[in-house]
Amino acid sequence: MERFCQGDAQAFDALFQRYARPVQGYLARLTGSPATAEDLAQLTFLSLVRARGRYQAGARVRPWLYAIATNAARDHARRHRRPEDLTPEGELPLTAVADTPEPRDAGLERAVQHALAQLPEGQRLPILMHRFEGMGFAEIAEALGLTESAVKVRAHRGYARLRELLAPLQQETSR
Repeated sequence: MERFCQGDAQAFDALFQRYARPVQGYLARLTGSPATAEDLAQLTFLSLVRARGRYQAGARVRPWLYAIATNAARDHARRHRRPEDLTPEGELPLTAVADTPEPRDAGLERAVQHALAQLPEGQRLPILMHRFEGMGFAEIAEALGLTESAVKVRAHRGYARLRELLAPLQQETSR
């Protein structure tokens, strides 16, 4: 990132190669639309180019990039909100999308997506970043502008709520 800020175009190519696919997968899970995710990923990298002057040398790139992507998804949701999508102010009316190479049980996948969509944004985003993006709590805290302990609390509450929401499904499969 520091090389890119100094004008090295190849450094941008390296950043794009490293982060474009993970960012696009994250955005697909947030928006529920691979096509929207592709557009937002491009917008994220365009924003990265525009914001490079604000990058602080030595700062971690991934949390900063995910913050930009999350804000792009929020802006998109606000611009394209329909009456049936309304959620509490500031919430992303989003669903989770699977990003796994192997086929999964479609019913299970829908149940998990539905359960994740029921979580408040404050719990859903840390879970998506932690579980699907493999980010540590410190990185998530940077990306969301929270303390690490706040992220841990939100993730813990979100995982607990997911267990509650998915308990009936677990009981069904154990019969």
